[in-house]
Amino acid sequence: HGPGSARRLVESLEELHPAEILIEGPADLSDLMPMLANKDMVPPVALLAYPAGEPERSVFWPFSVFSPEYQAIVWAARNGVPTRFIDLPVNWRFKKETIVLDQELGPESNQGSNAYNVESDESKSASHAGPLVGPIAQVERDPIGALAFAAGYEDGESWWQHVIEENPEPGPIFAAVADAMRALREDVPPPREYESAREAHMRLEIAKSRKQCGGPIAVVCGAWHVPALTENHNAKDDRAVLKGVDKCKISATWTPWTAPRLAMSSGYGAGVAAPGWNRHLWETPRHEQATRWIARIARCLREQGQIVSTASLIETERLAVALAAIRGRPQAGFAELTDATVACMCFGNHTLWQSVAADLLIGTDVGSIPEGVPLAPLLEDLQRQQKAARLKPEALERELSIDLRSESGLFRSTLLHRLCALEVPWGKLDDPGRSRGTFRERWVLKWEPEFSVQLVENLVYGATIAQAAAGRIISRLQEARRLSALSSLVFEALTAQLPDAAARASEALEHRAGQATDCLELLCALPPIADVLRYGKARQVDTGQMAALFDRIAVGGSIALHHGARGLDEEAAAMLREAIREADRAILLIESPSIEAWLESLRQVIGDDQATPLVAGQAARVLYEGEHINSENAVGLLAKKLSPGTTTSDAAGFFEGFLEGAGIRLIHDKKLRQCVSQWITALDENTFVESLPLFRRVFSNMDRMERRRLLEAVLGRQTSQTGYQVVEGVDEIWPEHMQRISSILKGEVSNG
Repeated sequence: HGPGSARRLVESLEELHPAEILIEGPADLSDLMPMLANKDMVPPVALLAYPAGEPERSVFWPFSVFSPEYQAIVWAARNGVPTRFIDLPVNWRFKKETIVLDQELGPESNQGSNAYNVESDESKSASHAGPLVGPIAQVERDPIGALAFAAGYEDGESWWQHVIEENPEPGPIFAAVADAMRALREDVPPPREYESAREAHMRLEIAKSRKQCGGPIAVVCGAWHVPALTENHNAKDDRAVLKGVDKCKISATWTPWTAPRLAMSSGYGAGVAAPGWNRHLWETPRHEQATRWIARIARCLREQGQIVSTASLIETERLAVALAAIRGRPQAGFAELTDATVACMCFGNHTLWQSVAADLLIGTDVGSIPEGVPLAPLLEDLQRQQKAARLKPEALERELSIDLRSESGLFRSTLLHRLCALEVPWGKLDDPGRSRGTFRERWVLKWEPEFSVQLVENLVYGATIAQAAAGRIISRLQEARRLSALSSLVFEALTAQLPDAAARASEALEHRAGQATDCLELLCALPPIADVLRYGKARQVDTGQMAALFDRIAVGGSIALHHGARGLDEEAAAMLREAIREADRAILLIESPSIEAWLESLRQVIGDDQATPLVAGQAARVLYEGEHINSENAVGLLAKKLSPGTTTSDAAGFFEGFLEGAGIRLIHDKKLRQCVSQWITALDENTFVESLPLFRRVFSNMDRMERRRLLEAVLGRQTSQTGYQVVEGVDEIWPEHMQRISSILKGEVSNG
């Protein structure tokens, strides 16, 4: 998968000019090979195959612009040389699926699904039978790594980069690699059944070409297979190995791919550790590789706001060249450039380098396929539905307003919600909100090229948008452990009109609700269920069962709140406070019968001296805003909680819980305002300064006009450009403390 390997290959093809090129790849998909050389085919792309009617069992063979296989196919098309794949047909992949997954993917495979990615460099796969230990096991698991260890390198990737990919004059590299593989294979057991079948099939295909071809033949394969393909084997024995596998009808096509999915770190094991770096090596003239790479790093750092001088770039390149000379490298490679960058442009700060490393090393390339190439099932289904919905994928953002009461509007909304369930956010819901209006949606649409790749990856869940979305939600049910996650999945399934997935999610939610006792978990589950109940009518969904479940969870949360509010740290208190606020909105919004139990639990929290002050303040705020306690009672409660007998930290916590976001109330409630003013002005100077960030946060969501009105009400004045005029109510506070209140609302700090 490296640019050095691809470059050596192209040079060898130019020198040999073979009569035929044979490539390690599925033999029954050779008919698709010419499409890869189409001028409109832009790598990275992947060859996709699956048993007909079972796209969830898809297999992918990715190709990048620097893949040796890709360059061999392009060279063959350009020079009119016939080429074909010679590896086992695709049906062997499904017959031996478990073995292939174990051997070729390892721990970074797409776990949990039947779709998987096939490494083009098979030398990285384990290929022998029987448990091995010691050095032989190392050779079997990672032959390149064994060579690297013998050469004094820490890993095979670094060794291969220095010796092959970044080496301007590697010499007769193919012969050297063949000798190395031959030596490695001498000490390991015979291959396993599947690997033996692969090599037998490739030998038979090579023999067939030898009989039919009148000139030299080039075989492009993984290094590990070279000894097995060049040694003499009995054709009869090879044919015997290939017996006993039933044929099945295969569907196959090309699909777009992305650079992150080429990278091993993305979990798809394609064998490309740094596709961005490799593409840079492939596209950049050798004498400019270091200079241009350093310039790219500088641009990324500057885009982050870092100051990178031209002198730093010059010193970076000088240091990289010096490091290469000290290390005996033919030229500055990736390791030298990285070390020099950290030293000269990041001032020794590895964290700064890591902030740009992913974008540079992996990249954001997205492939595309030409018109006329058969599409993967999900892409075909999407095109049909886009046409039916009269929605055209566009790269620019545009707003879409949908009326769910119309058939066309409901169809459009359903399609967009299903794509969101597949994590293909073609449309993003604008301001979903918590309002009572449920028959209208506003979306912002923008199509990104990588969405096609993301859709193809969802083939593991189904062949249509509906099947895949349902399968994806059901799959996520296995990972969801908390009520809030399960209730969100129920809402997601219902809005996407997926009844089977909704039924499964509802069942899981009800089961979990019977086990949950944690207050926070119970309260956080209420808003998504409330959304289900609100949107049910618009989407013609029977929500009777959900309504009963909502009441049950609400009552359980109410009972658990009294003890759940005690002894919380700052983070836990903030989470419970937010949960109380959202749960109250949900209960009021759907007018749940559980309201009385909920209000009683809030009263218990307020009256509990052990309750965390921030949570108690929020409980009081909910009761006050819902007019379940009147202004006089609220003032009395606030005066008690802010009295001198309460510690400053507890008073501040209750103050924040009760008043954050409640500035409008203070404008209109004089007694409440007086209570707050008296407490603030009674604080000693040091405590006030320490609490000033808290006070400002409490009033931070007020706009300028609201701040001005509250300032006038508190200071008993009318503001003007030149000063103020004292009006009725100035005796609310001492005049010498006016500046203190002003500094909170204006954001000004006074030293006096």
